[in-house]
Amino acid sequence: METSAQYRTGVLAPPESSVSAVTWPAIFGGAFVAAATTIVLVALGSGLGLASVSPWRDSGASATGVAWMAAAWLIVVQWLSSGVGGYLAGRLRTKWANIHTHEVFFRDTAHGFITWALATLLVAGFLASAVGSALSGGVQAASTVGAGAAAGAGAAAAGSTSDEAPSQGGRSGVGSTTGLATYDMDLLFRPSAPTAASSTSDARAEAARILANGLATGDVPTTDRAYLAELVAARTGSSTEDAQKRVDVAIAQAKAADVKIRQAADTARKAAAATSILTALSMLVGAFIACVAAALGGQRRDLHN
Repeated sequence: METSAQYRTGVLAPPESSVSAVTWPAIFGGAFVAAATTIVLVALGSGLGLASVSPWRDSGASATGVAWMAAAWLIVVQWLSSGVGGYLAGRLRTKWANIHTHEVFFRDTAHGFITWALATLLVAGFLASAVGSALSGGVQAASTVGAGAAAGAGAAAAGSTSDEAPSQGGRSGVGSTTGLATYDMDLLFRPSAPTAASSTSDARAEAARILANGLATGDVPTTDRAYLAELVAARTGSSTEDAQKRVDVAIAQAKAADVKIRQAADTARKAAAATSILTALSMLVGAFIACVAAALGGQRRDLHN
């Protein structure tokens, strides 16, 4: 006995079709169009963004303005590409005969969503390939520059060793200890009273390491401040009070520069977080637009056939 579900308006329902409800040619066509539209619009936005900025001071758009324009343009790109791709996927799919309108609507929206997902993967693959090529080129350039710098440093070290060998009694192992010239080693061999006998470059390097250690730990210790003052006084011939003032000014400037760097990093972090969140939200809205556009395209396709 046939069940009531087998009847529609008193007529026996046809058997279920074995053909898939997914029209892959229409989905692939819409996805490729959406991906191409995204790439074209991103290239256009990049050109407009580069045209709006300027390397000159107080000229062109600000960094904040460029960031907001980029976020807005990403939203526009996502919406336009998703709408075009979804509409084409709905308009190009085959007509489903003897299917309820609710099921047709669901299939159209599913086609739009699949089209959006496939286009997203295509664009992500393209961007990953482009970024990978750029990174490989940058690494190659950096390795070339590093090799040149290493060769130059090696030549300089060889020259320095050959020049200092007579005065140091032929100690060829001096160059091997350069890697140990850290703050701890400076502290270990720090003289009780600095003199002007040491070279200016050595004094500058030691002072730079002391300042770097102070910034890393939060502040320059009192003993290091006193030693820096003695070192400055010995090298410049100034009084202890004047040398101490110089040290205090240098430490204050180093702290101010460190604060600026941290503020810039924090601003970049916040901008990156906001961009990521806006991108994710725009992609979700793009998926919704693709579904709606596919349903509209499918409806127009059924009306005209």
